[in-house]
Amino acid sequence: MRAPDFGTPAAELYRAAIEMSAWADKRGFRDVNLLEHHASNDGYLPSPLVLGAGIAAATETLRIRTNVALLPLYHPLRFAEDAAVLDLISNGRTLFTVGAGYRVEEYEQFGLDIRKRPSMMEEALQAVKQAWTGEPFQFRGKTVRILPRPAQNPSPPLYLGGSAPATAVRAARFADGYEPLGPPDLYDLYVAECQKLGKTALPQPDNRARMVLFFHIAEDPDKAWATIAKHAMHETNEYGRWAATNSASPYSKISDPDQLRAPCMYEVVTPEDAVTAITERRGALFKPLMGGMPPALGWESLELFESKVLPRLGD
Repeated sequence: MRAPDFGTPAAELYRAAIEMSAWADKRGFRDVNLLEHHASNDGYLPSPLVLGAGIAAATETLRIRTNVALLPLYHPLRFAEDAAVLDLISNGRTLFTVGAGYRVEEYEQFGLDIRKRPSMMEEALQAVKQAWTGEPFQFRGKTVRILPRPAQNPSPPLYLGGSAPATAVRAARFADGYEPLGPPDLYDLYVAECQKLGKTALPQPDNRARMVLFFHIAEDPDKAWATIAKHAMHETNEYGRWAATNSASPYSKISDPDQLRAPCMYEVVTPEDAVTAITERRGALFKPLMGGMPPALGWESLELFESKVLPRLGD
């Protein structure tokens, strides 16, 4: 939901996001992923639960995922309340992956100390899970009870995302599942920690389709790239500015947009090549509003997927 000055205004992006989600809902897409960042130069998406509620009201089957919500930046009980309401609006179609974030600016914006991330995350994970039971529990020395309960019974899945070994250990102790954002062996560590605790490790999400930073279908990829390039440059360079504090980031600052057109980076492909790529990866992740690009261009990609790719994918 980035809205740089040269791109699409934020109001148009948010309307398009809901309309595109409704389109995806009717065509069998599995889920919509909502990210979160603050203190950005272009608006990013600071309120995934609010956007999720708008999408929930316009869809029937699409699963709504935060991926990731920056849990330590919320009051734990307020996150539990808002997430429960979103789960009710969607009739139980939510999955919450949360993370701690890595940017000092975000913590400073809310008057928080980033060095306290681990303890803040552990407190919040425990509080959210207890809150969703609807039963009284102790929180910061007081007895509290949070209602309404979510639609899902016993509660929506609560995954922890992370790129360091400590996050795998924390996920085993306090979360329902783990979504590693770093080396593959992190998930193995999570499984081992679950075994130590006598818990069953939830399956790791299949992220092969997510490994592509941007996927777009066009009859003339070079012509489409001429419009897309400045938005891709903006996105990758903004992430690149942040990457110094995030070793797991796939982004780095670049000066030549053609550097971005590589496998698993910014892929702009014909319908025929899209069939091959989606079949090999067993899925596709679309970002049709990437970097504030025009919704009309995103719609062209989605409509080509529907008319020329989806019919050839079979089961």
